[in-house]
Amino acid sequence: MINTLAVSELNTWLETLWAPWRVEYYRREKRPEFLREAGEAANDAEHFVVCRRKLAFLMMNLYPYAAGHLMAVPYRVVSRFSELTDGEKIELLDLASYAERLLEDVVKAQGFNIGWNVGTAAGAGVAEHLHLHIVPRWHGDHNFMTVIGGTRIIPDGLVPLYERLRAAAERISF
Repeated sequence: MINTLAVSELNTWLETLWAPWRVEYYRREKRPEFLREAGEAANDAEHFVVCRRKLAFLMMNLYPYAAGHLMAVPYRVVSRFSELTDGEKIELLDLASYAERLLEDVVKAQGFNIGWNVGTAAGAGVAEHLHLHIVPRWHGDHNFMTVIGGTRIIPDGLVPLYERLRAAAERISF
C-alpha cells in the first residue's frame, strides 16, 4: 500500500519558494523571430542586447538556464554552423570570450558552458537562427533544487541584470 500524506500534513514540511522577479520571465511571449528582431532593433535595452559588432551581437537569453545566460548571435539568419562565414565565426567566438569577462565581473561566474544547439533534435529552441550559448556556472550550482526538485532557480531579474551587464560593458573593453 502506498503511504500518502494528507494535504495538511504535506504543508507542515513543504517549503514555499517565493520568486516574484520571475514574473517578467514567464509573462514574455515566446517568438522565434526575437533573435532577428534584436539584431535589427535600434533600442538595445528593449531587446537585452549587451553589445554589437560588425557581424554579430551579444544579448541576454530571454529564457535563461542560469542568471547571466548570454548568446552570441550573427545578424544573418542561418541555421547551420557550416553556413557562417569565417568572419562571423571569429566574431562569435570573440563575443563568447568577451561574455566570459563580463560574467566573471557581474555575476562572479566560476566556469562556463559554451556551445551550439544545431537543429531541433539537438535542443535548438530557435533552429532557424543559429546562436552560441554562454552559460555561467558556479561551484555547487547543481544543488538539490535542480537534481531532486526538478526546479531551476534564477535569482536575478532580466532588467536589473541587463543594467549591470551594460554598465560592465562600458567599463570592460572588448
